[in-house]
Amino acid sequence: MKNSLRKLRPVVTLLLALVLPVLEVVAQPATQPEMADALRQSGKIYVVVAVIAVVLAGLLFFLVSLDRKLTRLEKEVKE
Repeated sequence: MKNSLRKLRPVVTLLLALVLPVLEVVAQPATQPEMADALRQSGKIYVVVAVIAVVLAGLLFFLVSLDRKLTRLEKEVKE
């Protein structure tokens, strides 16, 4: 269990490195560009957020599956 958590540490670090800057931009008050207001009024901002979420989820899935494949190959090499 402890070993599997250690293997997920780089994935979590990468995810935080990708998500924290986005959260910082979202949390900034006041001066927002007109494009953001237009997207929010038309409801398209939710499409943008959904696309970003899907891309990040895809990257996370890819990294986890790659980690599993590498772990399996490492075990085969050791045997």
